[in-house]
Amino acid sequence: MALLFSDEEFQQAWTELDEPQLDGGWEFFTETMNVKIYRLYNKETGLYEYKVFGTLASCSADLCADVYMDLNYRKKWDSYVKELNEKDYDGQKAIYWEVKYPMPMSNRDYVYVRERRDLDVGGRKICVVLAKSSSVSQCPEKKGVIRVKDYKQSLAIESDGSDGTKVFMNYFDNPGGMIPTWLVNWAAKTGVPAFLTDMKKACSNYSSYCKNSK
Repeated sequence: MALLFSDEEFQQAWTELDEPQLDGGWEFFTETMNVKIYRLYNKETGLYEYKVFGTLASCSADLCADVYMDLNYRKKWDSYVKELNEKDYDGQKAIYWEVKYPMPMSNRDYVYVRERRDLDVGGRKICVVLAKSSSVSQCPEKKGVIRVKDYKQSLAIESDGSDGTKVFMNYFDNPGGMIPTWLVNWAAKTGVPAFLTDMKKACSNYSSYCKNSK
């Protein structure tokens, strides 16, 4: 089976924990909850790619990684999830994810692959998760749902030296359809802080979820 991601892609992600790469047009976007967000304009789409740097207090790196990877648990705490599951398509695992959009907009769905690596970098324990769109012919598009075909995300996390997590995230997606670009960009500005708030709450509730789901 072909490699989904290269060693270089994993290295690029974790090195930004130490040295943010913001040359080439990246601009400061907003700051909230110990998190700074930068963006890079994409001329072809009129949308932005984002980089997120910051810390999640009171949530260990191991816990944060486990919560992020647990798809069944995400269905419990992420109110925007309509459907989320990992399936095997002819030997290739891929994730199907349908996201609820407010009326009158159509829901969006994604088919993507991801890989997690727990790295030892000079004695530092760093977790990196990479994800990107995948075209899976066995997962046809649904009527009334718009398929997001251009999606990528990378996440690198490690302990902040206390009881929290140092985080780097890079992501881009093009939701397609007739959504005004200002609305997409507004959603990014409000959506990241909201997601981080939900993520922190999900981390605090994860141990009880695991006990109850046994």
